[in-house]
Amino acid sequence: TLPRDGTDFTLIHTQTRTRTLTNQTFDIAIIGAGVFGAWTAHRFALTGAKVVLIDAYGPGNSRATSGGESRMIRMGYGPDEIYTRMSQRSLVSWKELSAQAPAPLFLPTGILWLAQPQDSYSEATLSILKSCGIRFEKLDSAELATRYPQLRSSPSTWGILEPDSGVLMAREAVKFVTAKARAAGVTYVQERIVSPETTNKTSALASVETTSGNTLVAKQFVFACGPWLPKLFPEVLGDLIHVTRQEVFFFGVPAGDDRFNAEQLPAWIDFNLLVYGLPNLDHRGLKLAIDAHGPEFDPDTGDRVVSLEGIAAARSCLAKLFPALADAPVTETRVCQYENTANGDFLIDRHPALENVWLVGGGSGHGFKHGPAVGEYIVDLVSGNGSIEPRFSLAAKNRERSRAVF
Repeated sequence: TLPRDGTDFTLIHTQTRTRTLTNQTFDIAIIGAGVFGAWTAHRFALTGAKVVLIDAYGPGNSRATSGGESRMIRMGYGPDEIYTRMSQRSLVSWKELSAQAPAPLFLPTGILWLAQPQDSYSEATLSILKSCGIRFEKLDSAELATRYPQLRSSPSTWGILEPDSGVLMAREAVKFVTAKARAAGVTYVQERIVSPETTNKTSALASVETTSGNTLVAKQFVFACGPWLPKLFPEVLGDLIHVTRQEVFFFGVPAGDDRFNAEQLPAWIDFNLLVYGLPNLDHRGLKLAIDAHGPEFDPDTGDRVVSLEGIAAARSCLAKLFPALADAPVTETRVCQYENTANGDFLIDRHPALENVWLVGGGSGHGFKHGPAVGEYIVDLVSGNGSIEPRFSLAAKNRERSRAVF
């Protein structure tokens, strides 16, 4: 199937063969074809830069944090206006990309926040949504019960509905952004990078080696490789980014029951319970995941089979919120990972010893939606047209974990 703009992306769903890197010097080398890396490559390509994008397993692969079927894009971020505005900008780009894709990449399901009395996070969300000019509805308990009778809520529960937000089809989105980048001139290579060697005398990185023996030469390097960042730079990031195991569940809806489809139920979040979910998309079942950080996890070797404890915890949340699904069968499961900074802020900064190396990661479970804005921001930084946001800086990263961004 061709994209709607008529461009022939015949390799969008195929494994790309490694291209020879010998005797080539790139302006920008981007390591990691997840959502941050793919969008950065695409943004750089539009400037006319000579770009190479490299990934060990491929865009949207099962080990990647950007893999999996779906992600939310929401505007609400409590008091963190910086992320609300980034999400606003990103949504524009996601909609534009979705209009060009063979199938929609953005689904306007809406996002429903479930809140409780004296809920400071939700109250701050209301304030920021208003100041940023974002459309929303505040729903009291009676309105929640009327609109969403399939959702159990207490008399004290209230809600915020973001009608223009929704769901991104994650795996297909990353693959399509990568294809668009390639169509704009980006060289894509599927190889694994060896951890760069640095010495006290090294102030810049000339090249990186791959495990197959190829040498990649570039003027600037962007390492946007999520959970692999602390592996590649253990001396800098080994105790600043923590990779955690996260379990995701799909529960089958009753036959012929449309109450859990996107037309009847938005994607939803309850940060008081640290749980979120998506409606029955593509007939796969209602998606539910617990947002609390799981145990430490290795993205290369970790088994991706859910635990019995995880199933029990997810089913308990499901029964509280959707009693009609209390005994629903588990139709699919997934194990992914978060790569968390101490408080949940992104890491986007220059390497402390290498002036032409940029470290990009720390998505912390909420990063996917921001891919377009992150790519835009990195292009400005590397091009010398932007300044580092203090919250994203390496200096702001702590070792003692205290989550503040959700």
